[in-house]
Amino acid sequence: MSTSAATALSRARAPFEAAVQRARLTVVPHRRRVRAPRLPFVTLVSVVLLGGIVGLLCFNTQMQQASFAATTLEERAASLSAREQTLHSELQALRDPQHLAVLAAQAGMVAPLDACTLVLGAEALQGTCSPATRDNTPNPLSPAPPKPAVLDPPPQIVTVAAPPGSKPAQGDRARNRNQQARDTGRG
Repeated sequence: MSTSAATALSRARAPFEAAVQRARLTVVPHRRRVRAPRLPFVTLVSVVLLGGIVGLLCFNTQMQQASFAATTLEERAASLSAREQTLHSELQALRDPQHLAVLAAQAGMVAPLDACTLVLGAEALQGTCSPATRDNTPNPLSPAPPKPAVLDPPPQIVTVAAPPGSKPAQGDRARNRNQQARDTGRG
């Protein structure tokens, strides 16, 4: 090859070789990977976990206190309900006609034998009027009437004879005597 051809060829190749030279990989100084510091991350995770645990403990404590308060209120409601029932039964006892009659007798009130009506416009009486006195007022503390005989029958004693030829045991005799004593004590 001639020198002029070689020069022309090298000139023609020059842009390509320059591009190849530029395109070749070059060694770049290696940068070290920088690791993020672990301490802030560990601190953040620890604070979040600690906050969660403390929050759960506070929540559990509040729930227990609410449970105790609810139990106390339920006991108080049951006590008040029992008190209400007691007061209601006392009120019913105070409203009892027999109780009112006793209080009226103690206050000196008397019951009339009959009722009459005074018509104010006509100045007339309807019915017969007689004054009420202590003599014609029934005693509210009178004794209760005796029980009818139908409600208080006499006891019936049934004696069972032992079969002929058998001897009762010693314990059976004592039981029979105790039973007879109880039966005769009722009559």
